[in-house]
Amino acid sequence: MELLNPNVGLVFWMMISFLLLLVLLRKFAWKPIISTIKNREESIHKALNAAIEAEKKLGTLKSENEALLAQAKKEREEILKEAREARERMITEAKDKAQQEAGLLLASARDNIQNEKMKAITELRNQVAVLSIEIAEKILKEKLSDDKKQQEVMDTILKEVTLN
Repeated sequence: MELLNPNVGLVFWMMISFLLLLVLLRKFAWKPIISTIKNREESIHKALNAAIEAEKKLGTLKSENEALLAQAKKEREEILKEAREARERMITEAKDKAQQEAGLLLASARDNIQNEKMKAITELRNQVAVLSIEIAEKILKEKLSDDKKQQEVMDTILKEVTLN
């Protein structure tokens, strides 16, 4: 039962030991422990502030990246639009040029056809004239082989000439 009833001397020496331990801990242990805890707390605050700052920078970089992507898409669309317009312009120019060349070729062909037609008509007229002269010559040779017939034809021609 003696364990349940502590002795006054024991309590006194336990109190002295506890106070001495408390003074020694305060002098040698509490200050380093508290300073270490404060340093740790400051480093945690610094790390948190750095993380917040990094998150802000990340947000800024993300928004800048999105803006750059939007600008790149816009530029890509403009380049594609310009390419489509250039293609359409080239096609239109090629069609116009082809139509002009076709018109020139058609006009040239018409001129050539007209020239060939006139040439053929002239040649045909010349041949008809030559044939007519040959036929008339043969007819006249046959009809005018006689002197009497020649005299009658001459008289008829002279009458017609003087009458006109």
